[in-house]
Amino acid sequence: MGFLSSIFGPKPYPSENRREVADLIDALVKIGKTEDYLSEHPGGLFNGQSRNIEAIRIGRRLDAVGGLALMQYAYNQVRKKAGKQLAGHLEYAWDDLGSWVH
Repeated sequence: MGFLSSIFGPKPYPSENRREVADLIDALVKIGKTEDYLSEHPGGLFNGQSRNIEAIRIGRRLDAVGGLALMQYAYNQVRKKAGKQLAGHLEYAWDDLGSWVH
């Protein structure tokens, strides 16, 4: 175990998924900045609950790879890179997805 991982703990996903997880988080941040995770109206990129369909798909994949710990890690990355308000929208978009409960 390296020095940094001993300080910060291991990443919440298998090392073989490192690139996929990074790509999923990058896509999630981009969605937040360009489309948002929530809409006032359903349709198009948003489901019947006005939640971004792609953000939900990404959340399901993150849950499959690393469960709640990885979803929380991704949420924290979104909060850091896209801001608190958009992270709050992601919380609602992911409501009841896997183990996620806002």
